[in-house]
Amino acid sequence: MLEQRRKILIVDDEAGIRDSLTLLLKNSYDIFTAEDGEQALAQVEQEKPDLVLLDLILPKIDGIEALRSIKEINPNLPIIILTGTNTVRTAVQAMKYGAVDYLGKPFDIDELKTIIAHSVSNFTTKADKSESSVETIEVPSPKAVVPSVIHDFGPMVGKSAAMNELFTKIKQVAERDTTVLVTGESGTGKELVARLIHTESNRKNGPFVPINCSAIPESLIESELFGHEKGAFTHAIEKRIGHFELANGGTLFLDEIGELSLQVQVKILRFLQEQEFYRVGSSKPNRVDVRIIAATNRHLEEAIKEKTFREDLYYRINVIGLKLPALRDRFEDIPALVGSFVDKLKDQYGGRKLSFTTECLNRLVEYGWPGNVRELENMVESLMALCPSEEVGEGDLPEKILRKNQLPNISAEAASGKIAFEEAEKKFETEIILKALKRTNFVQTRAAELLGISRRILKYKMDKLGISEAPTAEEAH
Repeated sequence: MLEQRRKILIVDDEAGIRDSLTLLLKNSYDIFTAEDGEQALAQVEQEKPDLVLLDLILPKIDGIEALRSIKEINPNLPIIILTGTNTVRTAVQAMKYGAVDYLGKPFDIDELKTIIAHSVSNFTTKADKSESSVETIEVPSPKAVVPSVIHDFGPMVGKSAAMNELFTKIKQVAERDTTVLVTGESGTGKELVARLIHTESNRKNGPFVPINCSAIPESLIESELFGHEKGAFTHAIEKRIGHFELANGGTLFLDEIGELSLQVQVKILRFLQEQEFYRVGSSKPNRVDVRIIAATNRHLEEAIKEKTFREDLYYRINVIGLKLPALRDRFEDIPALVGSFVDKLKDQYGGRKLSFTTECLNRLVEYGWPGNVRELENMVESLMALCPSEEVGEGDLPEKILRKNQLPNISAEAASGKIAFEEAEKKFETEIILKALKRTNFVQTRAAELLGISRRILKYKMDKLGISEAPTAEEAH
């Protein structure tokens, strides 16, 4: 018996988009289309699709209202938002009302196909389960946001382009038994990446042994890494197995490798070249089968220039390099990360399930997060412990987040006559554009998305206001 083809409803007021998506998907799915929100609701009732591709800008009933109404008809139906209004605020709003994903136009065709296949598969599984058991389904309240975790890869969460690219690279790297260097700011999840590479590799049944090179005194690090023989030094009262031997058959993760002394760097280099090492106090070489993954938040190229890191070791560990994005560079993942941390911590706090208002999430998205994902998780745990209500509002956030997001009170200056209206308007636009540019490391496309305008309009305003395309020395700090 042939498997029944799944149905997809395409909702877009542009005939060209509907026709293009139909041609793209018709070989794999039965396609139905609608050009406005009213038609979409009718098609959902009549055809009972397995997935909806929904534009946000629609005649008669707009996309957000259509999304809410479709979810009332079928709460489990996966809805993917496709729209040209690619802003963080609309993304948060769409996810709040139950969209499973959000892609801005123009979108990547392969990514869209992957999301569709994954969403339809999940919907089919839920439908099969619902036939064998009765389940009460709660529709999310429109008053607050309970962010859902989407597009996660094991313990790492994210649907941004930067994270999707990282997940793809992790899978590719895991298949090759080569040395990897993971770089990124503190708190971005370098050890999580190392563990994912290990669990996705052929070494997954072997040990994963992490060691933080900066946390061990220089006098002990060699013994910790390579082990020592009995009597090798004053307190060596028995033979000790080092981390290299403990990781035999698996993966050794050297975190903060840039903090190692030059003497220890030489011994690690020898292991990478000869696949052997000596315990402290021994003249007999030991051979082990270990994959090395190293990590650092330092710029090793600068350390090489300063003669504190060996250039030959750098090239040995950097056979494959993975750079982790800072949280400020993937701000669109923040709502999903918040939801994942609430889920992770709820059992520690009596099953508590916090929700976050849209305004609150917008504050979190706009904050710079110097401590990255670790700082965000710590903030969520603090709210789990101390927030007086189950709904987190702006006033519940730490003062540093609220203070960081405040712009100068330009309107008060204008009203008091200190500056003219035109000057106040120019000052306000300059402040808000500079803030968006700093938040996105002066990547204009991402800054335009954050502001909800096109890149062309952003460039026009930058030229008009005399804003440089690159940060000045003062702005860089």
